[in-house]
Amino acid sequence: MSLRIYNTLSGALEQFSPIEPGHVRMYVCGMTIYDLCHIGHARMAMAFDVVQRWLKCSATNDGSGYRVTYVRNVTDIDDKIIKRALARNITIRALTDEMIGVMRTDIGRLGIEPPTLEPRATEYVPQMLHLINRLEAKGLAYQAPSGDVNFAVRKFPGYGKLSGKSLDDLRAGERVAVQDDKGDPLDFVLWKAAKESEPDDAKWDGTGSSSGSSGHEPGVAGGYDYGRGRPGWHIECSAMCSETLGETFDIHGGGVDLQFPHHENEIAQSEGANGQPLAMFWMHNGMVQMDNEKMSKSLGNFFTIREVLAKYKPETVRFFLVRAHYRTDLNYSDVHLDDAESALKRLYTALSLVPLANDGNNASINWSNPFAARFKAAMDDDFGTPGAVAVLFELATEVNKTRSAELAGLLKGLGECLGLLQNIEWLKQGRAPALGDLSEEGIGQLIAQRNAAKAAKNFAEADRIRQDLLGQGIVLKDSPTGTTWQAK
Repeated sequence: MSLRIYNTLSGALEQFSPIEPGHVRMYVCGMTIYDLCHIGHARMAMAFDVVQRWLKCSATNDGSGYRVTYVRNVTDIDDKIIKRALARNITIRALTDEMIGVMRTDIGRLGIEPPTLEPRATEYVPQMLHLINRLEAKGLAYQAPSGDVNFAVRKFPGYGKLSGKSLDDLRAGERVAVQDDKGDPLDFVLWKAAKESEPDDAKWDGTGSSSGSSGHEPGVAGGYDYGRGRPGWHIECSAMCSETLGETFDIHGGGVDLQFPHHENEIAQSEGANGQPLAMFWMHNGMVQMDNEKMSKSLGNFFTIREVLAKYKPETVRFFLVRAHYRTDLNYSDVHLDDAESALKRLYTALSLVPLANDGNNASINWSNPFAARFKAAMDDDFGTPGAVAVLFELATEVNKTRSAELAGLLKGLGECLGLLQNIEWLKQGRAPALGDLSEEGIGQLIAQRNAAKAAKNFAEADRIRQDLLGQGIVLKDSPTGTTWQAK
């Protein structure tokens, strides 16, 4: 069975085959960085981390992987960023540099791999202006009396094909802010004219040559002058994805909340300018919810990644996010995190029983093995992590029964495809903050004291040591080969 992906554009599962054989080009809309990332942001990054891992691991028919160019952008200029920089009395660049560093640290702790490229919007303003100029040349953009440059929605015939919304359904005032200088309430801004109240580092020169980027057709003869200003949000991604991946690429992804209007507007801009499909597959991950309502900063119902990692191990959080299918909404609660930790402990306990027969990495997987074949079938069905995780538990049960070193190695190797089960010390690690004043050496010394007490038949003292350790989150396990420990 070859990889099938649910394509939001068609509303159906489709067989996946990259435009360039052996090479997948994927663009994902990243974060707007003005504050700490919350667990909803982590869900998006995790969803496409799993996608790119599987594409590289075993997504092809023969069980080998693709080469992947994964681009995840950073939005480093918008109203919220400007407002936060002014409130902190720092430059926009100082704020965004700080927040990008924090973002990379926080999602990196969850085992989310860096993308191949991470373009910042502010580094692609010339490309955005060239794209706007091309849209104006084709009659799809116009400059309003205010100085803003807008996209003329009704002049793009395919508008609404991603979201399934017709122009008649898009009533003014519901989704689109009505402005007097728009030709139509549905039109959206491509270039925002500078305001005196905004800082100088939020303004760019909107003049340039009409020649455009290399290989692009020219725009309005004689060049353009849109005045001082800054780009609209939608045009940023259109410029960044085409500049890094080409005018048509394999996969475009992001949260389902971006499907409309952001991704719909990206299609209108890019395809309006280039006359060809922007992406062959559109993928959208579900939201993280609190009490069945989308987690967001505007509602105040969110937990930052750092807050969650203060209570739970990073891999516990990763497992909580990974085991749900990327397209489903996911309810966040401590109960669900506790369950994820208990479930992950079962997998690691199976791994701890026997030494691995091989390196336990995904390069050594025999995909003809029935467990591996079922795992692959689940992942090839639109990255079906719930089915893949179920196979991990079946495999762990078999390891518990057979003590097979070969199956233990397979368990670890399959786990690697999801970014799981690679930390052999996981069972010994407590929840953050970790073991307090207890070091591994200190735990070993207490185990030795307990063994001495048992040898002297001082069972009360041995039980006291065991209970003291248990109170500090350390569980002792006695076996014929000795005593081991793990964090509770």
